[in-house]
Amino acid sequence: MIRPAKPADTEEVVPLIIQAMGKLAKKLTNVEDDEIINRIFKHFFQQKNNQYSYENTLVFEDGGKILGSLNAYDGEKLLMLRQPFLAYLAEHYQTNNNNPSTETQSGEFYLDTISVNPLAQGKGIGKQLIKAGIDWAKQLDHHTIGLLVEQNNENALKLYEKMGFSVQNEKEFMGVLYHHMVFKLK
Repeated sequence: MIRPAKPADTEEVVPLIIQAMGKLAKKLTNVEDDEIINRIFKHFFQQKNNQYSYENTLVFEDGGKILGSLNAYDGEKLLMLRQPFLAYLAEHYQTNNNNPSTETQSGEFYLDTISVNPLAQGKGIGKQLIKAGIDWAKQLDHHTIGLLVEQNNENALKLYEKMGFSVQNEKEFMGVLYHHMVFKLK
C-alpha cells in the first residue's frame, strides 16, 4: 500500500532518504558523522514546510513495515523548502553551505529521493512509487516531472526510460554530473 507519510514514520523513512542520497547527504549537510546526519534528517522529516518533510513523502508499506519511500515537491518551491534546512545547519552545526546548486526548476514536479529497502528490492516497489509520484503530480496539476540520475547508474536510467522518462540534459549538482530526466504528462 502506498500512502502519505506521517511524522511517526521517521525511524523507517529517514534511512531510506539517506540511502537514496548516498554521498549527497554528507555534501549537503557538510557533516561527516552518519549519526548526526541521521539526526538532522529525522528532525526535518518531522517538521512541515521543508524539502525533506513527511508532507513531501509517500511510503510503500506492507505488513506494517515501510519498504520504500518517495520524496517529491514542486520544483519552483525548492529554495523556499531548502531554506529552513540550511538555516538550521548554520545555526546548530556551523556549516556554511548557503548556496548549493539547485537540482530542479520551476515548472517541474521533482522526484527528489526514491528508495527501497535493500531486502525488498527487485519486487517492483520502486516502480509503484514512481507511478504514485506521477499520479501525485497529476493531482497537483503539474505537466512535467523531473528527476536526476547519476550518470553511472545504468540500472536506474533503464528503469526510468522504461517508465516513460527521457534524458532532457545533463546537470551538475554538488560536483557530480547527472542525467536530468523528465516525464511529460499529456
